[in-house]
Amino acid sequence: MRKLMFGALAGLLVTGLIPGIAAAQGGGEAPGAPGAHPSWLPANKTGFGTAHDRSSNVWFTLQGGQMSEVYYPDLSTPSVRSMNFVVTDGRSFADTDYTAKSQQVRRTDDDSLTYEQTITDDQHRWRLRKTYVTDPAATTVLVDVDFQSLTGRPYQLYAVADPDLTNDGSDDSAARKGDAVTAQDATNAAALTAKPAFTRTSVGYAGSSDGNTQLTKTFKLNTYDTAAKGNVLLTGQTAADGVRSRHVTLALGMGAKAADALGSAQASQRRGVRDTTRAYDRGWEQYLRGISKPPSSLKTDAERDLYKASMLTLAASEDKHHPGAFIASPSMPWRFGNNDPEWSPSGTYHLVWPRDLYQIATGLAAGGDTAAANRSVSYMFGTQQQADGHMPQNSRVDGVPYWTSIQLDETAFPIVLAQQLGRTDLWPGVRKAADFIIGYRGPAGQPSPYTQQERWEEQDGWSPSTIASVIAGLVCAADLASHSGAPADAARYLAAADKFKADLPKQTITTNGPLSKDPYFVRLTKDANANAPTTYNLGNSSVTMDQRAVTDAGFLDLVRLGIYRADDPVIKNSVKVTDKDIAFTTPTGQFWHRYTKDGYGEQADGSPWDYTFPAESRTTFGRLWPLLAGERGEYELTLGDPSSAARRLRDLGRVSSSAETMPEQVWDENPPSGQTGFPVGTPNASATPLAWTHAQYVRLAWDVKAGSVLETPRVVRCHYLGC
Repeated sequence: MRKLMFGALAGLLVTGLIPGIAAAQGGGEAPGAPGAHPSWLPANKTGFGTAHDRSSNVWFTLQGGQMSEVYYPDLSTPSVRSMNFVVTDGRSFADTDYTAKSQQVRRTDDDSLTYEQTITDDQHRWRLRKTYVTDPAATTVLVDVDFQSLTGRPYQLYAVADPDLTNDGSDDSAARKGDAVTAQDATNAAALTAKPAFTRTSVGYAGSSDGNTQLTKTFKLNTYDTAAKGNVLLTGQTAADGVRSRHVTLALGMGAKAADALGSAQASQRRGVRDTTRAYDRGWEQYLRGISKPPSSLKTDAERDLYKASMLTLAASEDKHHPGAFIASPSMPWRFGNNDPEWSPSGTYHLVWPRDLYQIATGLAAGGDTAAANRSVSYMFGTQQQADGHMPQNSRVDGVPYWTSIQLDETAFPIVLAQQLGRTDLWPGVRKAADFIIGYRGPAGQPSPYTQQERWEEQDGWSPSTIASVIAGLVCAADLASHSGAPADAARYLAAADKFKADLPKQTITTNGPLSKDPYFVRLTKDANANAPTTYNLGNSSVTMDQRAVTDAGFLDLVRLGIYRADDPVIKNSVKVTDKDIAFTTPTGQFWHRYTKDGYGEQADGSPWDYTFPAESRTTFGRLWPLLAGERGEYELTLGDPSSAARRLRDLGRVSSSAETMPEQVWDENPPSGQTGFPVGTPNASATPLAWTHAQYVRLAWDVKAGSVLETPRVVRCHYLGC
C-alpha cells in the first residue's frame, strides 16, 4: 500500500466524562427554509467502505477532505450528502476541513476497508485525523477523530452532517434530541451523536442557518431546535479542544425512524470504536482468507495491496439485501449529481448495469470468489430479466429498470457468464434471452444485431463490440441448450451466430475509410454498410463525422471472446488505427479514449461535463479510460506477447488514488490537462471507484499469471478457432 506514515490509529484513547449540553441560544425553528438546492459531492471518491456483514446495510464514501455520500438502506439510495468539520477560535477564524490544501487519505489495514483522512490547516494551526468504519452489528458509520492544536491554543471543533434522506434532500426535517441531532423524512432517518457528548447542538437550513454557514460567517453557533422541512443540516460542537481533549468519536446512525437511527448510533457508541473497528477489520480479513491470494504477476507490495483493495471494493459494491446486485460506482459524476428535476432522485452510477455486472463477476471469479459470480448471474436472470427476455439498460438494486434503452450486449453477456459458470439451471432464462436477441428489431425495424445503444450508451447501429457479445452469447446459449435437452434450440442459436459472424465484415469493417488503406473496424455503422460515407453526430458537444473516420477498440472483444484470431490482419491493422487515432501516452502509461473525439468528460477549464452544450461546440472532452489498457493487455496475451500485457497491468495499477480507488478516466492530452492541479495520467472527477476498472485489474492480473485470457469462453473459441 502507498502508505502515508502517521501516528497510530486515531480514536483508541477515547476517555472522559460525558458533559451536559450547553444551554440553548436562540432555540425554536431555524430560519431560511427550505434552504439551498441540494446536490451531491463530486464523483472522485478516495474511499468506499462498509462492513462485510450483510446485516449492516450502510456504506460510506470519502471525497476530498470529508466524508461524502452515505448509502442507506441500499446501494441505490444515497441518504447523506456529507459530514465535515469546522475549526474556530470563536473570534477571528473558522475553517472547514474540506477546504484545506493538505488532505491525505489511506487505508489503515491492507486487508480491510478502514480509511484514515489527515487534514492539516493551511495556516498550520490544527490537524484532524479521522478514521472511518461502519458497525457490523448496526446501521452506523463511526468516525473516530484525533483533533490536535498545533499552536498550543484551544480551539472549538464542530461536526456538520448534511442528510439528503432517501435520495432527496429537499424534504427532510431535523430536530435536537437531548445531546444528539436527528433528521427524518417519510421513509428514513439519520442521527448524529458524539462520545464524549456534544456540548452544543443545532439544526438549520443549508446556506442560511446551518452550522457551516453560521460558523464561517460569525465564528459562533446559534442554537435552533427544529427545521421543519427542506434541505437541513445537523451540527454539534464536540468536547475536543485540541489541547486538553483531543479525541472524540462520532456516530452517524441510520434507520427508518429518528428513534431507530438514534438507537443505532447509541448502540455503536456503547460497543466502542475499538471493538467495532476490530470486528469490522476481522470481517474483511476473513473474506480475503476465503479467496485466492494475489497472483505472482503482481511484483510489488503496492500492486498486491491494490489487488486486495480491488477485491474488497468489488465485494463492497454488492447490495446487502439484494444478493448479486453490484453497482457500477458509488458516485454521481458531473451533471448527474446536480439533483435538478431531470436527475432527481439521482441514478448513475449507483445502479446495476448487466454489462458492468458481467465484468465485475468475471473479475471476482478470477480472484476466487465464484460464489459472488454465481450470485450475480442468478440476480441477472432472476431479478433483472424482463418478461420479453432482455436485460434492462440498468436498474436499481431491487431490479426496477432506471434507463430503458435496449443494449444487446447487456442481454448477451449474462448468457456468456451463465455458460462459463455451468449454470444449466438458468436455461429457461437463457432461452428467453437468446430468443430475444435473435428476434430483436430496432425502432425502424432494423434487424439484430442492430442495437439501440452500443457499449458506450450513446449511439445506435451495428457495433463490433456488441456483435461480438451477441455471437458469443448465442454460441454459449447453444451449449446450454445442448446440456438441457434442447438440440433444436442449440442448432438455431449456432446458425444465427454463424450468420452474424458472416455479416460482420460488411457491417463493421471498412475497406475505403480515411484512416488506413487497409481494412479496419469502425466504431459502428448507422446503416450496416461500413463502406458508406454516412455521417452522424458523436454527441456530448462533439462533432459530426463520417462513420468510417470514427474508431474505438471495442473490436478487441472479438478476440477476447474467441471469435477472431489475435493475428487476424484486420484486427492487427485496426489496432494500429486506434493507436494512432485515440491512444495517448502519459507519465503513468499508455491509455485510450473511448472513441474518436469523445466528449464525455470535463470542459477545457476543468468544469464539470454537461449534456446541454451545443453540438459541434467541443465544449467537453472525453478523457482517457485506464480499463482500456486492461483490454489491450488481454489482447496482447492472446497475441503471444506476455511482456506487453505485464506492462499494461503495471500501468493500470499506477492510476489509483493513495487509498487504492481506481477511476473511470484520467487526464489526457486535452486542456486543462498538464496545468496546475490537472496532472496528465492521474484521475479526474469521473466515477471513482469504478468497479469495472477494479475488475479489469484483477482479471488481467490472473490472465498475466496464466499467460492466457481465462474468461474466453472455450465453447466459442472451439467453434470458431478450433480447440
